[in-house]
Amino acid sequence: MRRFEDRAVLITGAASGIGQATALRIAEEGGRIFCLDVQAEAVEATAKQARELGAEAVAMECDVSDEGAVDRAVAACVERFGKLDALAHVAGILRFSHTHEMDTDTWRRIQSINTDGTFFVCRAALPHLVASKGNIVNVSSVAAKAGLAYGACYAASKGAVLAFTKALAVEYGKEGVRVNSVCPGSIKTPMTRGGAGLPKDADMKLVLRQMALDQPRGPETVASVIAFLASDDAAHVNGVDILIDGGTLA
Repeated sequence: MRRFEDRAVLITGAASGIGQATALRIAEEGGRIFCLDVQAEAVEATAKQARELGAEAVAMECDVSDEGAVDRAVAACVERFGKLDALAHVAGILRFSHTHEMDTDTWRRIQSINTDGTFFVCRAALPHLVASKGNIVNVSSVAAKAGLAYGACYAASKGAVLAFTKALAVEYGKEGVRVNSVCPGSIKTPMTRGGAGLPKDADMKLVLRQMALDQPRGPETVASVIAFLASDDAAHVNGVDILIDGGTLA
């Protein structure tokens, strides 16, 4: 498939995990990709892999919690490609803690990346997406839909992403911009590997209720759904959130 031929796609969190898998999937389908991540060397490695697939790919260091950096990155993307057709916003962080033991700085850091970052990136991209009649795919989480023990801060941030996505879908739908989200669960990524720092006394019965019914799977399973939503195959799909969790919340 070449669903992204001559399409310019901005991908955040592209250094690893779901963001990297999405960048490579869209590159394979002919997209011109602009990869953002706070990890400069790793995101350049993703762009290099994409170029080896024959795609035009650029990498840029960017902390999505820094609105100035986000504005500069989106402007650089549009300057390079002349337009922006789709945004896949994947960047986010996860930290586990007993909620009564979480310090305020950690709470604010998670919210600044996951919640503020979503706002900053979408805000900067929207004028260009209105011009191209493009679309946004935001990455939320199963944590936005069901209780996540020891992850209340993360869950709150991803719930905000879910609600924000639906609001944008309604606000910009008549302007030709689609805005959807995916809610992954039990996906094997560097962020989730090793329990992401679960408390030593965590009750694993509470943790395991979030596991997939079949088995945890790789980030490519999420990337394929993001690519569908960002393509014309999903032309009549707007304001939805798609669970990719192996049946966990069925």
